[in-house]
Amino acid sequence: MSRLQHHLTRILAAEHYAHIGSATRGLEKESLRVTGRGTLAQTSHSPLLGSPLTHPQITTDFSESLLEFITEPASSVNAMLSQLEDVHRFVYQTLEDEYLWVNSMPCVLSRGDNIPVARYGSSNVATMKTVYRLGLGHRYGRLMQTIAGIHYNFSLPDEFWRFLQDAEGNSQDLQSFKTQRYFDLIRNFRRYFWLLLYVFGAAPAVCPTFVHGRKHSLVDLHDDRATLHAPYATSLRMGDLGYQSEAQKSLRIDYNNLPDYLSALCSAITRPHPDYEAIGLKDEAGNYKQLNTGILQIENEFYSTIRPKRTTRTGEAALRALYDRGVEYIEVRCMDLDPYQPLGIGPEQIHFLDVFLIFCLLADSQPADSDENRRVQENQQRIVYRGRDPELQLLNHQESFRFADWANELMTQLGEVAGVLDTVNGGSVHRDAVRRERAKIEDPALTPSARILSELRESKLTFYEFGLQQAIRHSNYFRSEALAPEKLASYQQMAKDSLAAQQRIESEDNVGFSTYLADFYAQYRCCAGC
Repeated sequence: MSRLQHHLTRILAAEHYAHIGSATRGLEKESLRVTGRGTLAQTSHSPLLGSPLTHPQITTDFSESLLEFITEPASSVNAMLSQLEDVHRFVYQTLEDEYLWVNSMPCVLSRGDNIPVARYGSSNVATMKTVYRLGLGHRYGRLMQTIAGIHYNFSLPDEFWRFLQDAEGNSQDLQSFKTQRYFDLIRNFRRYFWLLLYVFGAAPAVCPTFVHGRKHSLVDLHDDRATLHAPYATSLRMGDLGYQSEAQKSLRIDYNNLPDYLSALCSAITRPHPDYEAIGLKDEAGNYKQLNTGILQIENEFYSTIRPKRTTRTGEAALRALYDRGVEYIEVRCMDLDPYQPLGIGPEQIHFLDVFLIFCLLADSQPADSDENRRVQENQQRIVYRGRDPELQLLNHQESFRFADWANELMTQLGEVAGVLDTVNGGSVHRDAVRRERAKIEDPALTPSARILSELRESKLTFYEFGLQQAIRHSNYFRSEALAPEKLASYQQMAKDSLAAQQRIESEDNVGFSTYLADFYAQYRCCAGC
């Protein structure tokens, strides 16, 4: 009996099924604001939406034009999605002649300096957020920062962790056990997330404005050169056209345990990099151009497909929170926006993600070495550009395996997890989700990437026209039913409260920004010595 089957058998025999059905989830969904012509909106973040610094559900990412919606932690998938829908309806009640772009790859863009960097106010914490984004622009260009996606946060309750610890005869304190097992999950996720890129990847094409002046291997979809694509692509966002960095390729991040993970990232933050030293810390007027000259300004700059996370306190660095209190949840960062879903994601995808993550946790997870990390990166590039190629081979250990064979083997194991989750929760949503995604292996035409390219070919639409058409369609959906008066009043009050909170933060600053920044970076000294 495999480790996975052993744990599943024990869960089915446990009281309350070991509480495995009580996972907590959260979504962070990004969308560009665009004009009615499908170009990037140049307007500032509306105060009617509140302060992006302090609003708990509506903020901005890199740009003033890149909205980010955050749901509260929830144990119910339907409740989480319902909250995300309410946020969309509220935002659409404030937007004037603008839409939310539905694709992960951006709309029509012009010059990078026309992409407005997000602003958060005059406080030290706000200035740090803006300078960080200015640094990203200097390091990678602003065009790359217009890519959008969905982050999925996931955790299991302590009752489950106590059961698992007892089942494994582990004698660590509970938090140390949870931290180590979350890292086991992360390693398996990195080994197998290529499957998620295949079944959910929805970025096979781009607008030529996104790659203008850059080297690429994309080809024209139509004769008008208005759409570029790779014939078998799944998620170009996750390839070398997306969140990639030559400097970061030199990083050797260790996912075997928390101390080594922290040490590698803290070293990347505190170690200067020649290319970024050449940019300079400040301009001639003394204004900050970036937060530091390290390989990373802060840990958020590390472009990973999954992260260990811990809720931070005011002014606390994310790595310091992990160092002090261990891993609380994981954040999945490889999900494209689905342009066919008004919310960018649907319940079927979430049910499959839950199955996938629990499989990654319960299956055997051997330590990873540098050779495996190279195979992970190679598999990622292959699935990004050639995911639907019937001849595709992926690397596992020292061998190559046919994609479909390996994918079906994984789906069989995922089906075992799905069966347990459906027994625990009742119904068949998890088995249905696995069956739905497994069908895409037999018929690649069912994948979102294939559907998008097929629609573009048959309709003769450009990537830009398709995105705008879907954005208008989703806008009509959200505008067709206004928020209930009590919900609208609640969101309006939330916006006002967030503006007041921003003002309080600004009034309480009592040190200069340079001092604030030095104090913040002092937190990494302890992590680097782990």
